[in-house]
Amino acid sequence: MEKLSASVNQTLRIGKQIARNLAGGEIILLSGSLGAGKTVLAKGIAQGLGINKNNVISPTFVLLRVHQGRHLLQHFDLYRLRSIEDIFSLGYEEYFYAQAVTIIEWPERLKFLLPKEFLKIKLLTKAKNKRLLKFSARGMRHKALLEKIHEDTRH
Repeated sequence: MEKLSASVNQTLRIGKQIARNLAGGEIILLSGSLGAGKTVLAKGIAQGLGINKNNVISPTFVLLRVHQGRHLLQHFDLYRLRSIEDIFSLGYEEYFYAQAVTIIEWPERLKFLLPKEFLKIKLLTKAKNKRLLKFSARGMRHKALLEKIHEDTRH
């Protein structure tokens, strides 16, 4: 599935549409270059979960921020991950396999620790404000989620 966003507001709206279909326990991987809109999409998902989008920022000195909304939101930003040992020290398994919604920016930095099942959204910059969002899923639960999001965003 692909979605084209022509603005920050549209990316936020797509995030809110994604959030409507979340039940807790999902892992959402956001990949793309710097400035591709990963954090904007995370803000939209947070907003859809009832969390103030302004509280969702790209962490500068921490790898993880946790927000309480309709579901607990765990927001990882691994851009500044220096070594895989840093993620071990967080006790990542407890976070990845909790009943919270988990968003992971820069998931490729997890290497072999990448979860086996997830919804992945790759954001590609097409123009100054245009982004192409490419969705894929692994695992039955996340494939069903992707189908629900596809159905929800067609209308």
